[in-house]
Amino acid sequence: MAFVSLGNVRYHIEERGDGKPLVLLHGFTGSSESWRPIFDDLVGDYHVIAIDAIGHGSTAAPPDPLRYAFNRALDDLGAIMTHLAIERAAWLGYSMGGRLALGLALRQPQRVDSLILESASPGIANDTQRAARRCDDKELAHRIENDGVEAFVNDWERHPMWESQRSLTDGVLQHQRELRLRNRPAGLANSLRGMGQGAQPSFWTRLHEIHVPTLLIAGALDHKFAGIAARMHVDIPASVLNVVPDAGHAVHLERPHQFVEAVRAFLTRHDNRVGSSREINQ
Repeated sequence: MAFVSLGNVRYHIEERGDGKPLVLLHGFTGSSESWRPIFDDLVGDYHVIAIDAIGHGSTAAPPDPLRYAFNRALDDLGAIMTHLAIERAAWLGYSMGGRLALGLALRQPQRVDSLILESASPGIANDTQRAARRCDDKELAHRIENDGVEAFVNDWERHPMWESQRSLTDGVLQHQRELRLRNRPAGLANSLRGMGQGAQPSFWTRLHEIHVPTLLIAGALDHKFAGIAARMHVDIPASVLNVVPDAGHAVHLERPHQFVEAVRAFLTRHDNRVGSSREINQ
C-alpha cells in the first residue's frame, strides 16, 4: 500500500509483484480492492499496480468538480507512473476504468504497452445524446449529495446491469456493497460530473489511432457492452475480442478464472511477439 500526492490530491495505490508492470483501473463506485478476486493470480506473473481513482476508495475526494475533469484524471495517471519510475505498462481497465485506460492510450500513447478493456466504451458519439447523458449524470450527482451514498447504492444495486450477479455468493455481493458504501458523496458526485460518459469526449472516430495490442473483454449476458466491444474490435487494428459466456458486466467478478486466463494468454502472446521482434532486430 502506498500513497502518491499530486497537488491537493493524495492517490492510494496497491502495488505488489515483480515482472512487467500491469496497471489496474476499477469501475465507478469501486476501488483497488475491487480487483481482489483476481489480484493474487496476477501478482505471480506481473508487477501489479492498482490505483484508486480520484474520489474513490482511499484516494482523496476534493470538493472542486473541475479537479475530476477527464483529461486531468488522465494526466494524474501519467504523473503517478512518473512517480513510480514506470515508463510503459499494460493497462487493464473495467467500465469507467476502461474508459480512462482508453483515453490514456490516446492522450499519452508513450505510456501504454498494451491495453485490456473490460466492459468499456469509447463514449457517446451523438452530441445530443451525450449532452442528455451529461444532464442525467449531473442530476444523479445532485441526488447523491442530497440523499447520501447508502441511498444511492441501494438504487444502484437494483440496476438491471447487475442481474447476472444474482447467482454470486452472499459473501461476494456483501463485499461489493461494502466497497461501494466506503465512498464519499462528493467523490462519487464529482466523478459523474468530470468522468461520466456525458463528460467524456467521444473516442469512436479515433480508435484507429490505437496501434498497441488490445484485448476487448465483455460478458455475453451484457448485450449492450458486448455489442460495443464488437464494434470497437472492427476499428482498433491490433485488437482481440473475447466475449465470455455466462458473464455480465463485471466479468472479472463473475468469471474470475476465465478472466485471468484470457488476460494472461493475451499478455503472454504480446510478450512473446515483442521478444521475437527484438531477437530479429538484434
